[in-house]
Amino acid sequence: MSEPMFRGVLPALVTPFRNGEVDEEAFVALVERQIAGGVHGLVPVGTTGETATLSHAEHRRVVELCVQTARGRVPVVAGAGSNSTAEAIELARHAKTVGADAALVVTPYYNRPSQEGLYAHYKAINDAVQLPILVYNVPARTSVDISNATLERLAKLPNIVGIKDATGDLPRASLQRLECGDDWVMLSGNDDGGLGYMAHGGHGCISVTCNVAPEACADFYNACMAGDYATALAHQDRLIRLHKALFADASPSPTKFALAHLGLCADETRLPITPCSEAARAEVLAGLREAGLTD
Repeated sequence: MSEPMFRGVLPALVTPFRNGEVDEEAFVALVERQIAGGVHGLVPVGTTGETATLSHAEHRRVVELCVQTARGRVPVVAGAGSNSTAEAIELARHAKTVGADAALVVTPYYNRPSQEGLYAHYKAINDAVQLPILVYNVPARTSVDISNATLERLAKLPNIVGIKDATGDLPRASLQRLECGDDWVMLSGNDDGGLGYMAHGGHGCISVTCNVAPEACADFYNACMAGDYATALAHQDRLIRLHKALFADASPSPTKFALAHLGLCADETRLPITPCSEAARAEVLAGLREAGLTD
């Protein structure tokens, strides 16, 4: 089996704001920190990047900044999802134009297409843009769940290369691996389930926690990829409370609070996301301590 196109840990990057605007200087510094921490790729303007509240101009600018800052040192998988197929194609084309290595395309939200509609959506993107595409399946957010049978059909298309799976359904991962073939890239979208997902044959994770703890997350996935699950378990135990704490309030507000506590960016979010609660902040601080990131 060939080495997968994308593997290891790829942070689902936050988009830092200051006074209501994208804080480009902070974003560049966050990207540099991730690369220095040993991550295996970068994912700008996904859910954690608050893409739903970015203007199209801001979305494109963040992708451009990420690609420019990465300078080919690690691959960039740009968020390009929409519940409009035409808009998803437009965003994927922009990602290709500025040099992204792939696009992450969430299943269309709100309009709840059928399985045939999902297949047609991704096939249209496949046909329109010569860029590797990762399907993002997150039913809790989109109210639609793409089936393994549909993914098996999509895996036969040249530009649909894999999935970010945020279902938390580990048996599905094993079945999907068998059905979609050896070249199908399988990335988890759930930090707390990463250990199990890797054991089921996954290749890595698009990670929220990596924003806060890049070195520790990279060490965890390096151990998994080396088959050293005893070491991976020790890393999991160190990180599990932080994984949970970063979802103690609406994401990414706890992650931005953690980054602000570490002095890396402001904790500013955009409505309808508000700063995280005091209870969530206490959980985040405890998670940071347990992960060895703060006293």
